[in-house]
Amino acid sequence: MGGEGSDKVIIREAREEDLPEIIRINLQTLPEHYPDYFWRDHLRLWGKAFLVAEVDGRIAGYVMTRVDRGLGYVYWKPFKKLGHIVSIAVLPEFRRRGIGTMLMVEAMKRLKEIYGASEVYLEVRVSNEAAIRLYERLGFRRVKRLRKYYLDGEDAWLMAREL
Repeated sequence: MGGEGSDKVIIREAREEDLPEIIRINLQTLPEHYPDYFWRDHLRLWGKAFLVAEVDGRIAGYVMTRVDRGLGYVYWKPFKKLGHIVSIAVLPEFRRRGIGTMLMVEAMKRLKEIYGASEVYLEVRVSNEAAIRLYERLGFRRVKRLRKYYLDGEDAWLMAREL
């Protein structure tokens, strides 16, 4: 997969040794943080859809996913497999190159093909207009507003789409 200019973007599965850099990116770019075991558990359980983007050998971003079971948000049906985009981040110096889109597209493909998910959902801060635009371009729609979802009291949009 290519990026702008001569920078080649490689999307690959995250590895255990990538976790310190992934956590550093999370701490640098997002207000939501998770304990170390949370990252390791997601890598162990859903590692085929826990991805990193590399540019010139450097991790520029990641997407962490999991698979839940539930009714679904697009079409209600008991015990569906739902892909959940738990966290996605791209370092500021690598933004606006399509890396977030590449990570999302590959993660959704893997959630469907490897884990059997029939839809995917995520939560996003209502103030994060750039992310909301990205998700809408990828076919997500706003399903409901989650009041005071984040620790700082900000609301989130729950967004979902079929796979």
